[in-house]
Amino acid sequence: MERERFVHQWQASRVVFGAGSLDRLSDELKTLGFSRALVLSTPPQAGLAARVAAALGERTAGVFDRAVMHVPIETAREARAHALESGADCAVAVGGGSTIGLGKAIALESGLPVIAVPTTLAGSEMTPIYGITEAGLKKTGRDAKVLPRCVIYDPELLRTLPRTMVVSSGLNAIAHAAEGLYAQDGSPITDLMAEEGIRATAQVLFTLRSLPADAAVPMETLAQALHGAWLCGSVLGAVAMGLHHKICHTLGGSFNLPHAETHAVMLPHTLAYNAPSAPRAMARLARALGEVSGPLGVHALLHDSGLPVSLRELGLPESALGHAADIAVHSPYPNPRALQRVALLAMLQRAWAGLPPQS
Repeated sequence: MERERFVHQWQASRVVFGAGSLDRLSDELKTLGFSRALVLSTPPQAGLAARVAAALGERTAGVFDRAVMHVPIETAREARAHALESGADCAVAVGGGSTIGLGKAIALESGLPVIAVPTTLAGSEMTPIYGITEAGLKKTGRDAKVLPRCVIYDPELLRTLPRTMVVSSGLNAIAHAAEGLYAQDGSPITDLMAEEGIRATAQVLFTLRSLPADAAVPMETLAQALHGAWLCGSVLGAVAMGLHHKICHTLGGSFNLPHAETHAVMLPHTLAYNAPSAPRAMARLARALGEVSGPLGVHALLHDSGLPVSLRELGLPESALGHAADIAVHSPYPNPRALQRVALLAMLQRAWAGLPPQS
């Protein structure tokens, strides 16, 4: 056993998994004792939210379809007020990390339980982690009451997800598990889940890379993608976040960069930064990817995906790199390698230019 001393604590949600599972939502609400669900979504998924609300019939308290990236505090307050006015006794978050994050923000202040229906591979549904952006800073924390009470994984909901979004949210999922491999509070259990989650998710990305652009993604591949996201998200929910998540929250909350794409661009570089101080984690990551080098393996996945490969492509001005490095250095958190401004700035400059990762 590679970790000789550890403490392992688990928080679990009820999970309903499989094609067509969304049809069980009303029964799940009944099982959990809820009678009025406020359905949450982003504006682009308002149609899906409306269909879910219609299917719930008398068990719905309406729809709030204004979730946005990084959960601005103003949106969180508006949604909480809407939930109170509607008489909802739970929230059903239908979507990716933005929508589930909004559900968590409502739960944090009101205690309103959340049921998550993921439509991406964000993994937020499996964590007690919340994030709220106020005055240009994204603040994160942990609280058991924001962990969704039930998660419905229905691969049918991924059918219309653009392949680029599958890849970006898949790399986001891999980031959750990769940080778990070198987390100080990890355990043999989280290590096993992390390695399997990375392996399953990477296999999905390899499969997508080999499919013709106009070919339908097989249902078993979509199911495997959710399986991987479940494992990777569960790892993140059990361990402390390190450099990767901190720098991505900084770039997203302070500069409004897209969440999943930022994780995808930064992951090879944050892994390379930590590689000299986490050789065991890097060996497990490489094994899960089937590559010689974990950071370079992730870099290759990104470059073969058609996604942006640099912070510059995501819209970050080069002049912002120093400020981003300052925020990272002045917010201490556990990480295998000490956070040094000069080294962090060099890492950010390579990510901004789209260069290969370098330890």
